[in-house]
Amino acid sequence: MIAVGQFNDLRILRSTSVGLFLGDESGEDVLLPNKYCPEEYEIDDILKVFVYRDYDERKICTNIIPKIQLHGFALLECAAVSEFGAFMDWGLEKHLMVPFREQRQKMVEGRWYVVYLDLDTETDRLYGSNKLDKWLKNEELTVSLKDEVSLVVISQSDLGFNVIVNHRHKGLVYDNEVYEEIHIGDEMKGFVKAIREDNKLDISLQPIGYKNATDVNCETVYQEMALNNGFLALTDKSSPDEIAYTLGMSKKAFKKAIGALYKERKIKLEKDGIYLLE
Repeated sequence: MIAVGQFNDLRILRSTSVGLFLGDESGEDVLLPNKYCPEEYEIDDILKVFVYRDYDERKICTNIIPKIQLHGFALLECAAVSEFGAFMDWGLEKHLMVPFREQRQKMVEGRWYVVYLDLDTETDRLYGSNKLDKWLKNEELTVSLKDEVSLVVISQSDLGFNVIVNHRHKGLVYDNEVYEEIHIGDEMKGFVKAIREDNKLDISLQPIGYKNATDVNCETVYQEMALNNGFLALTDKSSPDEIAYTLGMSKKAFKKAIGALYKERKIKLEKDGIYLLE
C-alpha cells in the first residue's frame, strides 16, 4: 500500500501524456505529474516521492519536500479560512486543512501556528491539528539523560520555552539558560538535562557534562577570536549580558572555556581582553 503523508520509494511503471505512473509491490499506482518528472529516467527506475491527495481526493505524488510530514510538527502559515476550517501552507499545491475541532483557538489568515500532521484512518485523508498537547506523551519516555534530541519551540511561559522533544514528548528550556534569540517554531538540537517527577523533561541547549560543554564553548570562543584578528574584548570581569550577547553562552561557561584554552596555551589573558597565540 502506498503510504499517504510520507515519502515512498516507487518504481516507474509507465509514461503517459500527463506524467509518470509509479507503483509499489502491492500493485497500486499513483501519478507523478509532468512538472515533477525527472528530465532523464528509465522504466523500472526507483523514485523517492511524497504522496498526498489532490483536490479530487486522489493519491498523487511530488518530488517537492513539504514543510511537514506525517506525525511531525512544524510552524505553518494560515493561508485561508473557510466554513470547513483553516488551510495551512505546507509547501504543496493543495493546502493542509486544520478542521475547527483541531484548532486550539480560531485560526486567523496570515498568522503562523505550530501544527501536527495526522492521518484519518477511516478516510485515509491527512489533516492538521493545533491542539498539540493531545499528541505529546510523557508517560513512556523514549529518551534518557544526556541524550541529544531534536526540538521544536511551541510556546513561551514565565519559566522559559516549551519545546517538542523528538516529535513525541514535551520539554522545557529554562529562560535563564537561553543565550540566543529563540522564536516560536524554531527547530534546533538540545540535550536532556533532567527527568523530573511525572517524566517532565528539562532540556538544555548546551551539551551535558563538563568536557562536552567545554569543548563546544572552546570552539565558539576560538572561532570568534579568529574572526576578529585574534582578539576578544571580554574578560572574567565582563557582564553576563555582554558575554551572552557576544558568544551565546553563560558567564560560567565562558570562564570554563577560556580556562581550558589558557591551559592549552592557545590564548593569553590581558586586562583589555583575550589574545590568540600563534
